[in-house]
Amino acid sequence: MKAVFVTGTDTGVGKTLVVGLLARYLREQGHRTITQKWVQTGLCEDPSDVATHLALMGVGSEAIRGHEDDVNPYTFDFPASPHLAAAREGVRIDPANIIASFEKLSQTFDAVLVEGAGGIMVPLNEETLLIDVVETLKLPVLIVAGNKLGAINHTLLTVDALQKRDIDVPGIVFNTLDPRADEAILRDNPGIVQTFARLPILGSLPWTEDSEALYGQFRAMAQELWTRLTRM
Repeated sequence: MKAVFVTGTDTGVGKTLVVGLLARYLREQGHRTITQKWVQTGLCEDPSDVATHLALMGVGSEAIRGHEDDVNPYTFDFPASPHLAAAREGVRIDPANIIASFEKLSQTFDAVLVEGAGGIMVPLNEETLLIDVVETLKLPVLIVAGNKLGAINHTLLTVDALQKRDIDVPGIVFNTLDPRADEAILRDNPGIVQTFARLPILGSLPWTEDSEALYGQFRAMAQELWTRLTRM
């Protein structure tokens, strides 16, 4: 079994998109693949991220039948940090439940792709950060960076936090968030981040609403990422 945790440099930078596209690629290569979202918030406003993963994979809910509770150990209506969303519903997130759910899936599937909630330093409760659970499970982390002004600082801070805990980072994917963004910034961000982070930049996704076009761009990135993961 191989697993990867997908974190973002911020909320709304494209983690869900990347997880769904990566899951599609792995399924097409014949790997039994499932995605997981440890804490889903904002269900009152949006469809779940796992539902979006399935749509990008081109499969229905039957792909996770019998695993629903493990795919989404915690779900909350309020769109906020996990600790706050949980507190509003009188719940305290227990990392042990998350770990147990992950381990169940890892016993059944060839690949488990975990989408984070916001950034890597998001609190699950008053004592535990998301990065703590990632470290406990010894998961490699793929970083999705919103390609925009500010991406350099956000990405390097994320890299620094992971490297201080000796967490493997097999690569970084940049995702364009605004079609009006300055092309000079979009071109420069990946290169300067690689200069300082000294990590593989797997590529940059353009802004488009055409998921098939995005998948065409992403396949080479997925292939390189999977090659790196299998060598770890």
